[in-house]
Amino acid sequence: MFMKKVLGYSVKHFTLSSSRIILIGFACLILIGSILLALPIASTGSNISWLNALFTSTSAVCVTGLTVVDTGADFSLFGQAVILLLIQVGGLGFMTFGVLIAVVMGKKIGLKERLLIQESSNSLSTQGVVRLSLSIFLIALIVEIFGAALLTLSWASDLGFKRALYYGVFHSISAFNNAGFGLWPDNLSRYVGNPIVNLVITLLFITGGIGFTVILDIFRKRGWRRLTLHSKLVLLTSGVLCLAGFIGIFLIELFNSSTFGALSWPEKLWASYFQGVVTRTAGFNTIDISHMLPASQFFMIILMFIGASPGSTGGGIKTSTFMVLALTILAIIRGKRDTELMGRRVPQSIIIRSLAIMVISVIVVITATFLLTITEHELNRDFLALLFEAASAFGTVGLSMALTPELSVMGKLIIILVMYIGRLGPLTLVLALAQKNDKQKYRYPEEKIMIG
Repeated sequence: MFMKKVLGYSVKHFTLSSSRIILIGFACLILIGSILLALPIASTGSNISWLNALFTSTSAVCVTGLTVVDTGADFSLFGQAVILLLIQVGGLGFMTFGVLIAVVMGKKIGLKERLLIQESSNSLSTQGVVRLSLSIFLIALIVEIFGAALLTLSWASDLGFKRALYYGVFHSISAFNNAGFGLWPDNLSRYVGNPIVNLVITLLFITGGIGFTVILDIFRKRGWRRLTLHSKLVLLTSGVLCLAGFIGIFLIELFNSSTFGALSWPEKLWASYFQGVVTRTAGFNTIDISHMLPASQFFMIILMFIGASPGSTGGGIKTSTFMVLALTILAIIRGKRDTELMGRRVPQSIIIRSLAIMVISVIVVITATFLLTITEHELNRDFLALLFEAASAFGTVGLSMALTPELSVMGKLIIILVMYIGRLGPLTLVLALAQKNDKQKYRYPEEKIMIG
């Protein structure tokens, strides 16, 4: 049985919904990772505390990148390998690896398993989901190898070939899965003006962030006109957000001596580009986020909240959700009945679902920020730093205004929960926890109410 092999459930007596299976699967993966990272062999000095191991495991599985300890210094080679494995499984989804194992073992994948794969990969139907899962694994493997090779060549002269190869593999996997884990204490700040590192890392997380269905659509159609509406929407929205991020950060930070003051003009451009697009939920940084101007930090919060695209390795409310709501508002302003895009009408069910995702996401971020103002009041950090941390955790971004290592026990638990919700998706979590109701057999009379 496929599900029995993957999660220990019998397909014959399968009673849990797909959403709950995904919820439990990620929780189990986080727990296993926590146990492994808490082992003495996983650390270089004293054992990593259980809470810090849980935080790191959650950050890795949820491909966030927020860290309470130094990944390169405090974790041994074994610990770093565990983190890398958690990033890979968490980024691609445990169901992708389940499909791979099942295919290798010659197991049959039934309808219930296909429904679960559909839910985990955000596919529109069960048709071709097994092939999609195998394609996801193949795409990830090819892109990560290519990225690792370029990074290795770039770092070989400084680190030596063996160390450069290891660092190249680690950062390539971390970047493609939008994790943001780095092995240097300053992340990638030492390479702020390095064109190869900037381009390779950003191309990796942008590719991982546009979604595997879009990547496959581009590969198969090889022409803009033949792409699906979803692919066009994702590519356009991602491109506009990346450009807006680049220009916005450059204009705001241009005269900030704390960040751009010591940089040359080429380095300023590279830093603006990198920090402008890294909010696609990657979590790397080439300048100190805590020294950026409040306007830049708030701008990044907005971009982090939007996040990556559906079916990708990133988080946030997703680019398509943001654009559907923006187009709906525009349609209302213009007095149009339907939300339209490129000669197509967006279904009402998609609009309602997008609105639900937006509202729940706002509630999650606001609630987390409110709780952090209570638990972290002794740190005397400003409100923006707390909001930035909550938005980063929800968007599974991993950027921080140097707050993460200072979090209290309760603060860490709050961020752990927010990272978990952000990776699963707020609507998936709500559906998983909601009681199953039979279809309503009646409807009440309609009556208008005043709004606005």
